[in-house]
Parts: sequence; structure tokens; C-alpha cells
Amino acid sequence: MFVQQHKYQLMVAGGGATVLGLAASQWLAGPVGAILLILGTLLAGAPIAWNALAALRVKVISIELLVTIAVVGALIIGEYNEGAIVTFLFLFGDWLESKSLAKTRSAIEDLATALPATVKKINADGSQIDTAVTNLAVGDTIQLAPGTTAPVDGQVIGGMGLLDESRITGEPEERRKTAGDPVYSGSTVTNGSLQVQVSQVGDDTVYGQIIELVEDAQDAQSPVASFIQRFAKWYTPLVLLISLTVGLITRDTRLAITILVLGCPGALVIGAPVTNVVGIGTGAKQGLLLKGGDVASALNQIDTLVFDKTGTLTAGRTSVQHVDWFVDPADRKQWLGHIAAAEKQSSHPLSQALITYADQHDAAADAAASEAPQVVAGQGLTVSTLAIGNAQLMTSRGVSLPALPASTASLVYVAAGTDLIARFAITDPVRPQARETMAALRKQGIQHLIMLSGDTPAAAQRIGNQIGLDEAKGGLLPADKAAYIKQLQAHSQHVAFVGDGINDSPSLAQADVGIAMGSGTDVAMDTADVILMNNALPALNRLFTLARRMTRNVTENIALAVGTVALLLLGLIAGLVTMGSGMLVHEASILLVIANALRLRRIPQKKAANLTPVNFSNAVVPDNNHESH
Repeated sequence: MFVQQHKYQLMVAGGGATVLGLAASQWLAGPVGAILLILGTLLAGAPIAWNALAALRVKVISIELLVTIAVVGALIIGEYNEGAIVTFLFLFGDWLESKSLAKTRSAIEDLATALPATVKKINADGSQIDTAVTNLAVGDTIQLAPGTTAPVDGQVIGGMGLLDESRITGEPEERRKTAGDPVYSGSTVTNGSLQVQVSQVGDDTVYGQIIELVEDAQDAQSPVASFIQRFAKWYTPLVLLISLTVGLITRDTRLAITILVLGCPGALVIGAPVTNVVGIGTGAKQGLLLKGGDVASALNQIDTLVFDKTGTLTAGRTSVQHVDWFVDPADRKQWLGHIAAAEKQSSHPLSQALITYADQHDAAADAAASEAPQVVAGQGLTVSTLAIGNAQLMTSRGVSLPALPASTASLVYVAAGTDLIARFAITDPVRPQARETMAALRKQGIQHLIMLSGDTPAAAQRIGNQIGLDEAKGGLLPADKAAYIKQLQAHSQHVAFVGDGINDSPSLAQADVGIAMGSGTDVAMDTADVILMNNALPALNRLFTLARRMTRNVTENIALAVGTVALLLLGLIAGLVTMGSGMLVHEASILLVIANALRLRRIPQKKAANLTPVNFSNAVVPDNNHESH
């Protein structure tokens, strides 16, 4: 429609006619000034009236309808200057609002425009050719030179270089990449050169999923925004009814139409959505992915934080501390080969410790024993008659176990049938800054800090004491953890669960807010409400800071919007406010609300030293092996 497509041109034309009309009214006699003011009103008012009619067709009484009725009333009673000023200011405010709102989405625009449109593709003969990224397919090989941003996910097959992955993790750290290392779209080569084989393209890349999550989250409504939107559907007709009632009782048309202008709820309607858009975009730049404004509201209510252990409170850098063998020394190397073959198909952190131990003892994985393992949720895995896992798995298979050692390490048993083969004591260091993060979270208002683990109670309690938790429970299956969270919720506690996405799906879903560390697995993307891309505990503190700032910002915006309407009505009663000045204040309040929301972009990102980088290389189907979760 011409009117809508050219509404800002009509605004300029209407504004020009209004200025000339006001000047002519002052300096020229006759109807010239009035004619120009009416022309200005019609030009600027046409897009407003069009939107009002479009809303009426779907049975919605909109802000544009209030303004249209007010302007028509102004023309009827001869207030041409008021009509012209109101229509121009309304459209001008709409233009300023659109420009300001564009800034609120700058974070997602920065993300979306960061990837190159073309890249150097390496052909089979070794030659290179510029190729559109959209034409790349899985299995292609590309060349990444210094300064090049990876447009796809892949694996390094040649070269060496440093990559800036800050668009993914939110942390400005360079990471060394060599053959076999993963490369993620959005990361930039700062030094060196890499040949990368493509593994994911387009929306399937990690970066593509981030953009999709942020876009969906920014469009999702928080409970406050939904309530205000429902309220506005009743509020706007109420303003119209009040205006008509006042007009009929007082016979003062000027007063009635001024009420229509002053009662417009524009600032109130956008107060919550604009905060959500800015806050979620700000979080994305820091590696904090919130799946909606409702998540920020829920985080603000959290008083209990429940943690998984392995890979969440611990670093996930497991190593075998001690082995108790129950077979002849001559057979141990062969058994290590069987164990390594089974564990190579698992992504659990304890699996890597067993594989490394086997490699250190020159025990090659037995290819004959590398059939697909069967996962026993929260207990371990089995391959044929071989079972590798915790004490619960052994007991369920009728394996007799020796007395527990004094060590508080994680214990992994290996049995063939009902015969115990070995017991591995595996250690996993606590994450750096874990204790400091717990103290910071308490200052944020978190009253209860709890760890739930499938590890032995002694090992769980050792970690709990070390980092200052209120409770540390061990020997729990995934279902037990979810049941414990449900029990906490039954006692009116608001619970957030923090896990690494491996074996944590039930708890992430049960908690009021599920927080996934590292986003390495699809289950984390699908189940969690928040994803911490940099996989670092201090990010939790930044997350709660952002959530509280967002909640407070919404409250400020609502107070500003309601306060503006109240002041305008008081000014109207005192005879100090006209239609034109009322519209000016109304549009100014909208801009103030947007400006207040934009303050969220200045939330400082506190860089923590020695943060553990996100490890996507283990990002495969979640594995429920072993006990130490």
C-alpha cells in the first residue's frame, strides 16, 4: 500500500506543510495557514488512519485509532495546529522508535553479519577457488588464512594456527588449533593457516544454532510482557470509553480528545519486550544464551542452585590414580585392550581416563571387542559379558565387591560375567575459582548450594567441603537427581540445575531453570533454558547479574510509562497540557524507555583468568556411563 510504503516521506511532507502553516497563521491573513495545517494533518495522518483501520478489521482498538479520533475531533473544532502537530509528532516518534529499536537488536545483527559470504575451497588437485559459502557441502575442504572467519564447522586436517572463538564462548582468548582439532563457524584465524574439512554447514553449525536460539529468545514474550499485552487490549478501549464519557458529561470536546492522546500506552507496551531483546542480545555476546525473557524472570526467583559434579564442578580432566587388579599380571594388558575398545565409544569424562591409562601401558584397543556398548543409565556400560561402571551396576549383575578403600576418588569397576577384573580409582580436579564462584552466588541471593552426584557419597562430600556447598549427595541415578529436585520444589524452593548436558536431561527438564555448561550436546540445546557457551563457572555469576538487571530494567520501564501517563493527566487537570505537548511527552517517554533498555548493553563482562574453554569435541550423543555425574 502506497501510504504505508511511503509513510516517512508523508511525515516529512506533512511536517513541512505544518511548519509553513504555523508561519502563515502568524504572518499572513486569510485561510492560507489553516489550509496548510489541514494539508499537513492529512498527509501525516494518512498512515496513522490506515493502521487504525487495519487493526479494526481484526477487531483491535489500537493506539492509532485513539490518535485518529483525536485528530478528527481537533479538525472538527478548528484546532488545526493541534491536529497537524499531533500527527507529525506521532509519525516522527514512530521513526525515532524504529531507529532506536534497531539498535536494541544490534547484537543479533552483529552475529548474523560476522560470517563471510565466500571462502577458499581446496579442490582434489590442490588448487583453490573462491566459493560461495552456500555452495559448500559436508566433506569439502577449505583454506582459512589469517584474518579469515570460519563460515562452517569442521576439523583441522592440515596447518596450524590460533583461533579467536570469542563469538562462540564470549571470552577473548586465542586457542591453538592443529590437525584433529575442531573449528567452529564464527571463529577467526588470528595467526597461522588451516586446512579444514567441513562437518556442518548453515543452520546446523554451532554458530547457526546460536543465532537461531537468540532470534527465538528475543521474539519470545516474558510473563510480564504477555500480561501487559493483554492489559493493553483492555486499556486502550477503556481510554476511548473514558474520553467519550468525559466529552458527554463536560461537553468539552477539547478535553475529551486530549485524553485520547494522553492515554496512549505506547511506552508501557514496549517496556518489557525491548528489555528482553537488549538483555538477551547482550548475554549472547558474553556467551550466555537465554531462551527467552521468561528465563530472566525465573532466574530472578531462584534461591536454590543444584550442580552436577563431573564436568560441571570438576574440570573433566580425569586420570587414573590407582588400580586394584583381580586377575593375573599376564592378562592385565589384554583386559586393558578390551576396556579401551569399549570406552572409545563413550563420551563420558571417566572414559577418557581409562583410554589414556590403556595407552600409557601400551594396551591397544581390541578391535574384536569394539562392538557397540549398551548403556545402563547412570551406572555404566556393558559389551557382551564385559561390564564397566559403578558399584550399582556390579551388584545388579551379581558381582561380589571388596570393601571400599579409604580413597575418595571415583571408583569404576570392570567385570566379566560375575568375575571382578579390576577397580580403577579416578580423580578429577575441582574447577579453578569454584569456591570463589560459590561465594559470589551467595552474594547474588542464592541461599542453598547443592551437588548431586552418582559418585560415592565420600567423594561427593569431599568436593562439597572443598568448595563450600551446603549439601553434597552421592550414589544417585539420573532419575534420583530429578526426584530430589522435585522434592525441593515441593518445599517451595525455586531451583536451577547446572549440568554439562551429559546424562543431565531429566534434571535440566525438572528444574525451574535448566543451565547447561558448555552446550556440547544436542540434549543441552534442546532441554536447557540457559546455555553457558564458555563452560566456565564464573559465567554463572554474570548470568544472575544479567537476569537481575533485566528484571529491574523492566520494572523501571513500567514505572516510567505509568508515571508519564499520570503526570500528563495531572497536567491536563491543571490546564498545562495540550494535545501537541501531550503527544511530544508521550513520544519522549517511548524513547526514554528504549534508552533505558539500551543501558543493559553496558553490563561489564568480567574476564576471569584461566577459564576452562568450551569443549565441543565431545559433543556427541549423551552417554550415561559411570557414576560420577
